[in-house]
Amino acid sequence: MKRGTNSLEVKKLNRNRVFRYVHSQSETSMPDISSALDISGPTVLTIINELKSAGVVKEVGELKSTGGRKAKAIASVRDVRYAVGMDITKNHVGFVYTDLDRKALEHERIRKPFRYEELYFQELAELLREFIVRNRIPEEKIEGVGIALPGIVDRQKNLLTDSHVLGIKEVSMEKWAAYIPYSCELLNDANAAAITEDVCCKRYDSNMIYLSLSNSVGGAVIFADEIKSNGGTEVSTENASMYMGNNWRSGEFGHMVIHPEGKMCYCGKKGCLDAYCSASNLAKLEDGNLRAFFEKMESGREEYRQLWNEYLSDLSIAVDNLRMCFDCEVVLGGYVGNYMGPYIGQLKDLVANKNIFGGSGEYVRVCGCREEASAYGAALYQIEKYISKI
Repeated sequence: MKRGTNSLEVKKLNRNRVFRYVHSQSETSMPDISSALDISGPTVLTIINELKSAGVVKEVGELKSTGGRKAKAIASVRDVRYAVGMDITKNHVGFVYTDLDRKALEHERIRKPFRYEELYFQELAELLREFIVRNRIPEEKIEGVGIALPGIVDRQKNLLTDSHVLGIKEVSMEKWAAYIPYSCELLNDANAAAITEDVCCKRYDSNMIYLSLSNSVGGAVIFADEIKSNGGTEVSTENASMYMGNNWRSGEFGHMVIHPEGKMCYCGKKGCLDAYCSASNLAKLEDGNLRAFFEKMESGREEYRQLWNEYLSDLSIAVDNLRMCFDCEVVLGGYVGNYMGPYIGQLKDLVANKNIFGGSGEYVRVCGCREEASAYGAALYQIEKYISKI
């Protein structure tokens, strides 16, 4: 019994390895697959035939011959499945869709203030339907919908346990998906954005801390090699895993205290990072318009420049703390991260002065995806789940 189970698991693993290898190439051949994965030719042939029958790979002609019989060219079917990601914020809903190629095929952001009412959930489903129709996404090929939310999400229960931004607690996936005719899953918005960064924007295969600087401050911990801990790494990408913690609360960087007995945070503690480095601390000078804040600052408004310098100083404390804890790259995302590019040199100087191990602050950088990163990551999560089952 044990031997049969192990044999079945090995077969599943090899099938998934073969698909992922084919998917990583524009086209390949069975001899190349066999050589790259150290799997026998007959086994590769069997697996490829299974994948062809499943409709996830196909023959696309012949490879150029280097002598002898030409090998058949094999490629993955990248439009066999699609996934849609939604990002729910206090005032907007963002949409992204992708296929197995993992590229954002279209994105959209619609102003839609959140209301905890049945009508809102109905309207949410209608906006999703309109997005699908507008982009001519084949409904029968939609694998699922990922819903990114600002708050703590228990992935095991598919439950939004608490969202200060939306002002709600204990809202199940069934509530969000009541009018959506597809499989749905909830993700924390910072976690979803970190998936986007890891899959699409990561410069090299390494550990990463994603620090989301939006109207609340959060983040995610990405390990290049899977770390097991009491249910702690359920959210995974192809080459990395997200550490979720024992209680699904990892990455709550906004509640690290950077100024003991400082400003009051909404959580009830004093001196939390969120109280100093949320985007709203800057945008409050322009009635919530963050873009206007940076425009006014660049036009020479001294009050704005002073606030920004204080912001960077506080942020540098947090970045240095994260570096001391995790000794890896720190990526800045969220609303403020989108504007950080011109100022990253200034921040690097500040963190370099704090780093007891020296260096120039090279480990901190701005996120690569600046548009609908959370919605995109929620869609990517659905695609990765599909690929993992092949």
